[in-house]
Amino acid sequence: MPAADKPGQSTTVSSTDFFESIGHKAGHLASTTNGTNETDGANGAAHKTDGEEKVVEEIESLCMNCHENGTTRMLLTSIPYFREVILMSFSCDKCGFHNSEIQSAGTIQPKGSSYLLRLTDMPDFERQVVKSDTATVKIIELDLEVPAGRGQLTNVEGILTTIIDDLELGQEARKEQAPQVYTKIDEIIKKGRAMLAGEAFPFRLSVDDPAGNSWITPNVRDGVGKWEKREYVRTPEQNEALGLAATEPAAGTGQATPDDEIIPDQVYEFPATCPGCMHPCTTKMKMVDIPHFKAVVLMSTVCNDCGYRSNDVKTGGEIPELGKKITLKVDTAEDLARDILKSESCALECPELNLQVNPGTLGGRFTTVEGLLTQVRDDLHSQIFETGTSEGGDSLTADERSQWNGFFDGLDAAIKGDKKFTVILTDPLASSYVQKAVDPDQDDPQITTEDYERTDEEEEDLGLHDMKVEGYEANGDNSKAETQ
Repeated sequence: MPAADKPGQSTTVSSTDFFESIGHKAGHLASTTNGTNETDGANGAAHKTDGEEKVVEEIESLCMNCHENGTTRMLLTSIPYFREVILMSFSCDKCGFHNSEIQSAGTIQPKGSSYLLRLTDMPDFERQVVKSDTATVKIIELDLEVPAGRGQLTNVEGILTTIIDDLELGQEARKEQAPQVYTKIDEIIKKGRAMLAGEAFPFRLSVDDPAGNSWITPNVRDGVGKWEKREYVRTPEQNEALGLAATEPAAGTGQATPDDEIIPDQVYEFPATCPGCMHPCTTKMKMVDIPHFKAVVLMSTVCNDCGYRSNDVKTGGEIPELGKKITLKVDTAEDLARDILKSESCALECPELNLQVNPGTLGGRFTTVEGLLTQVRDDLHSQIFETGTSEGGDSLTADERSQWNGFFDGLDAAIKGDKKFTVILTDPLASSYVQKAVDPDQDDPQITTEDYERTDEEEEDLGLHDMKVEGYEANGDNSKAETQ
């Protein structure tokens, strides 16, 4: 324990002093069972004596079942791959009622987050899931959605088991009162049991949290389409549900008119709302013409109130008939300095580095090869290892820690130019670009490009199946005539 402060001195306490990992908490708890602490003979609960730390806080609280007094226990800890949370459990000795809940101890994130896990084998059921009280869970193949409610710290198997068990409650009553509802729910239960038994692979689990405080654990061996994370700007309705109210825009700021033409290389500023603190901020926009490619729009948002920063690249133009796959062989430090444009729709893959990035994960980026790898490394490292300890949390096994360390060592070697690798950009909209090291009209021996036909899944994800580019004027006139 830290020594008492001297008069006139103050001690700064960080969040890691309160939210230690489970391993450190267990170490403190073990010290209370070595015979040095006094215990209550009735229930064996350890009491905190002078100079000793109490790991689990206990609060007497009202039982909502029998209205007698029970006990609420709270544990402040940090979850590997994630952030600080508060684990709570309640138990009543009078009636036996008990429950548990998890709440995020952090702030509402600047953007909402959505996770998608495609389960293909039994070990996927062991993936840890953090579901906050604002998150919505979906089992896509069951067409089943669980609305926001009680927070949970569990795994995929626990999520699915809880859903199936809840559906089974009241089935006998439904069988007599609503036979049609009983039949439909029974079909869902049978499909869910088949999923738990490993007889219905593959299927997908989705967790969508407007507050950005939920999580599905990734794995270093995940390939493209296995685990996906997407961040998005919340809608005004979602902000209102979270208790965030949009601030009125600053006086004197005007909107650009639709007839204004965007002049290349000129910086435009327009008012926006910060997704982090909801205060007015400024978004800057500039159109840049990339030689021998196309014009792109660079956008940057900075909030002076909370320090939020973001940047993005938007590509325009017509949708091409074919997608494009670009392969770059990175052999020297000069190759790391090549300009690279990765659009939002582009997937990134580096086989030698065991790196696969799904479309939409990083957004649009106009940077260098080195800058792109650095951002991937920093984002992943913060999610995996920034848990209050340098080892990445106590729930990481030695094998997992070794795999992640090897993965990051390979990325670091590639960024320093000590390791040769290949960058593969697969863009169904052909909106990505890699700078050539030779004259534009010559072929770069280290770059290969190929056009390919988009798959039905890519067409569906891009919304091209529902897009109508011919005859829509006639349909609009017909609709107006029908309404009249």
